[in-house]
Amino acid sequence: MTSTAKAVSKPRSLAVPNLSVVSAALLLTATVLIAALVYYFLGYDQGAVSVFGSDTHVHEFVHDARHFLGFPCH
Repeated sequence: MTSTAKAVSKPRSLAVPNLSVVSAALLLTATVLIAALVYYFLGYDQGAVSVFGSDTHVHEFVHDARHFLGFPCH
């Protein structure tokens, strides 16, 4: 009589990246800075507070997005 042995398989686990506290803080800081820049260019880059002076290319480029997001610009 022969016995068949069943192979015992290990449960599969997902690979989770090892983020230290320093790298997580750096990633969060970079994300907040990029989000703040996007918010500035979409919401406040016009007129006296423009970083480009009287140039309105950025304002006109994101003009429809400004109205869609509820920012008044006229």
